[in-house]
Amino acid sequence: MRHSTRILIAIGTAAMLAGCSSSLISSRDRPDEFAVQRQAPLVIPPDFEIVPPAPGAPRPAEGTAAQQALEVLFPPQERSAVETSALDRAGDPEVSIRSTVGDPNTYTVDKGSTTRTIIAAPEGDGQAARAVIPG
Repeated sequence: MRHSTRILIAIGTAAMLAGCSSSLISSRDRPDEFAVQRQAPLVIPPDFEIVPPAPGAPRPAEGTAAQQALEVLFPPQERSAVETSALDRAGDPEVSIRSTVGDPNTYTVDKGSTTRTIIAAPEGDGQAARAVIPG
């Protein structure tokens, strides 16, 4: 029994090693990672008027990294018809709108703390909402 178990383990190990033989691996069609290519020599451009860029300056066609990031995150998109219509109806903003808003003579209505509470309320379906009546 002991000899038959050892023989079976030896046959199984030999079969597993045969599956990993180099002849099977080398028969695959794959690129040779050790092959070395020669690079073409550098060529001086025919236009000798080109000025080399300043060290650290961005390339003129690329822009800054911040601009590239913004273009990737927020690609330019055309406005929908509804958005264009709403902007047309709103008209151009006043140039001094920020100064006018902070002016004490500007007429504003104090909505009180209730409006602030409603705006600051967490989003939800309203199932856990309760009305608190000050008393």
